[in-house]
Amino acid sequence: MTHNTPLSPRPLRHLPDVHRSVLTAAQLRAHGVSTAELTERCRPEGPWRFLLPQVVLLHSRTPSAEERLRGALLYTARESTPGVPVQPGAGEPHRQVYVDAVLTGPAALALYGFSAVPSLADTERVDVLVPRTRRLRPSGYVRVVRTADLPVPCAVRGLPVAPVERAVADTVAELTDANEVRGLLTEAVSGGHCEPASVVRELTAARLLSRQHVVDAVDALLAEGRSVAEDRLYRMVVEHGLPDPVWNVDLRLPGGPHLGGLDAYWPEQAVAVELDTRAPRQDEDALWSEYARKREHLERLGITVVHLTPKKLREAMEQQAAVVRTALMAAGDRDPAAYVVVLPR
Repeated sequence: MTHNTPLSPRPLRHLPDVHRSVLTAAQLRAHGVSTAELTERCRPEGPWRFLLPQVVLLHSRTPSAEERLRGALLYTARESTPGVPVQPGAGEPHRQVYVDAVLTGPAALALYGFSAVPSLADTERVDVLVPRTRRLRPSGYVRVVRTADLPVPCAVRGLPVAPVERAVADTVAELTDANEVRGLLTEAVSGGHCEPASVVRELTAARLLSRQHVVDAVDALLAEGRSVAEDRLYRMVVEHGLPDPVWNVDLRLPGGPHLGGLDAYWPEQAVAVELDTRAPRQDEDALWSEYARKREHLERLGITVVHLTPKKLREAMEQQAAVVRTALMAAGDRDPAAYVVVLPR
């Protein structure tokens, strides 16, 4: 005599709540749920329902924002082995591994905390990057974005998320309003998420700089990026107790040629700081050659030039302050610099 054993919740109890509430049909089978049992539980009046094809919501309530994201990843991810969550280690027990699926677009930016996109609760569509070779159709609220170059994801709330620059570019690709594009790019930089150069590289790779409203927004972005970098440089001087320099000056030889502009200059020590805010759309080799020629000329005159990038100021301000302090302290050991005229820029 055989008996139909009712589904016990016990096999699912070891999973975190959010993993226990959204699983694929294959994962449920690995937990002993038969196809017949799954069909029965997903009937219209049943306790479960299909969130997406082969993705099951293990309750009948409205799915939460995180459940929708995890459902989108389960729908698009390639299963490496049967069964559920891979357990990568004691530090992250039961973390779900999503293979070949990376969140991007507005949902990804919402995870990063952007205010220029709808909140996760208000995000209607979820974009997921998958390799171009995958055969997968969009379904429900999920848009499949195929790419030849799947980025290495960042982990945000345990989910694989495209780097900010890529998520910004994928979002901009769908925008036609210049103000929306400008606001998004500005927040990416002013919010400290990334540097202008990396955003412009992604926009270039996505071939979005042929659109005038994007080009206009990029011009504003580069101006914003320089302003943010200058503010960080000022904070570095103040917060790390460096002597006050003269800011934004031009140097000239007395009665001679213009030597170039500097972001900060300490005349007594003959130490200068120059920010590298080159735009990727420019000829970088030519521009770098110009930087190098100016630096060599100034150093021949006995002026030490410290070259800083916005990224270094954002990620390692204390280290950059130490570099500048060392240059200032070493001034006494050098021969006196040539006399130069310092003018406001």
